[in-house]
Order: sequence, then structure tokens, then C-alpha cells
Amino acid sequence: MSDADFLLWVRGPAFDAATVIFCAGIVVRIVQIYLMGRKANLAEARGSEMSGGLGTMFRRTLPDPGAFKRSMFTVITGWVFHIGLFVIIFLFVPHILVFEKATGLSWSGLPNNIIDATTVVTLITLVAVLIYRLRDPVQRLLSEFGDYLVWAVTFLPVLTGWLAFNRVGAPPTMLIAVHILSVELLLVLFPFTKLSHAFTLWMARWYNGAIAGYRGVKS
Repeated sequence: MSDADFLLWVRGPAFDAATVIFCAGIVVRIVQIYLMGRKANLAEARGSEMSGGLGTMFRRTLPDPGAFKRSMFTVITGWVFHIGLFVIIFLFVPHILVFEKATGLSWSGLPNNIIDATTVVTLITLVAVLIYRLRDPVQRLLSEFGDYLVWAVTFLPVLTGWLAFNRVGAPPTMLIAVHILSVELLLVLFPFTKLSHAFTLWMARWYNGAIAGYRGVKS
């Protein structure tokens, strides 16, 4: 199989299969959580579930001062690489074209030099997170295989994307194919790992906030 044939396969059948697995897996995960349900609250309502749920969803996005003081490195690196991933995925023009082809929606992107710099910062931050996890006794004790797998499948698309953008290490066609393949691996594993928190954390925040709001307390 030539590099061109490999790229066509990666961009065609492999991408379609990965997308179906991703979408189906996320839907199943959300339905499972919804079907778990919760016991009826027989206590008298002292507040609003709606305002409590919505407030918690957005309030928990910012760390409280205590958490920031205790885990400054984790909070800062978490913000940096999450913002970096958002910029790379949604504001890089070639990626926007993919979204446009899939959904018909389009928006303005950032200049390539900003995307390139953001990618480098994101890569450095992800490496720093891994080193911290390996060196910190508590983090190392709590870490499982799945945590390192999540790190790897997050890191690889960023790295291969940077290599493809800068044409480092292999012919451009192969670099692009490997980058897309790494993204497809991420999509396939996404619903079945902790990466699914990108969707489920909002449900968890809503649930906790709604309960607290019903009781008339702040979550």
C-alpha cells in the first residue's frame, strides 16, 4: 500500500468507523447514566433545582482558592493544556474545514504561527503533567494503566499534528495519515475511558447542583 493509498483509507473507511464508534459510545454512556436515575426527593423544596444545577455547572469550572493553593501546579497545567487543545482542535483552519464538511458549520480560525506556538506549549505542558504524575508519590500511587493510556492518546494527536504541520521526520502524506490515524484512535477510545468526562462532567455537576439547589444550599 502506498502512502497515498494509506491516506485515502485513513481519511475514508477508518475515519467513518471511528466517528461511528465515538458517537455511539458517547450516546450509550449518557443513556446509561440517565437510566441509573435517582430516588425521588420527598423533602420539601427549599430552592430551585434549575438554578442550582446551572450555577454549579459553571461555578465548578473555576477552582476555589483553597484548591488552587493546594494544587497550584495541577490547576495551572490543567487549564493550559485544556485551552491549548481547544485552540488546536477548533481554531486551526484545516480542522475547521473538517467540521464544516461534517456539519456545514464554519467559523474563523487563528493564524498558523499562533496555532504552532500553542501546540508547542500544549506538548510541553502534557509532558510536564506526565513527569509530575510519575514523580509525585500520591499521583503515582493513584494512577492506573487507564490514566497513562488517556495521556498517550491525548498526546499523540498533538505531537503527530505538529510533526505533520512542520513536515518533520517523514513524507508529508505519511505524516498526515499518521496524524489522522492517531485522532481516530482517540475517537475510538474516548467513550470508554476517562476522556468521556468531557461530556459526563456536565451531567455530574448538574446532578450535584440540582440536589443542593432543591435543598436551598449552594453546591
